[in-house]
Amino acid sequence: MSRSIIVITAETLPGREIAEVVGVAKGNTIRARHVGSDIVAGLRNIVGGEVVEYTKLMAEAREQALDRMMENAASMGADAVVAMRMTTSMVAQGAAEILAYGTAVKLK
Repeated sequence: MSRSIIVITAETLPGREIAEVVGVAKGNTIRARHVGSDIVAGLRNIVGGEVVEYTKLMAEAREQALDRMMENAASMGADAVVAMRMTTSMVAQGAAEILAYGTAVKLK
């Protein structure tokens, strides 16, 4: 990314003033489970504990969605994204979409 985008979940940026709202910035990814991970996860379900294979998969998906949202904001000329949120939804058996979105703004 050619420029740094500030991302915050709050609606305002402490110590900074919003000069202009440029639009909704968004980024998403759809990830599917891997059969190898499913086998290991199935074994973990028997003995209990965290399913680290899925935890890693979802963490990577969140990072990719966030990166794509920041790229989208930068392409609009934004300096920051405020009120950032993330959502997850199932799109098919074994596949989930992660969506990161927020308000892209220019700062004074």
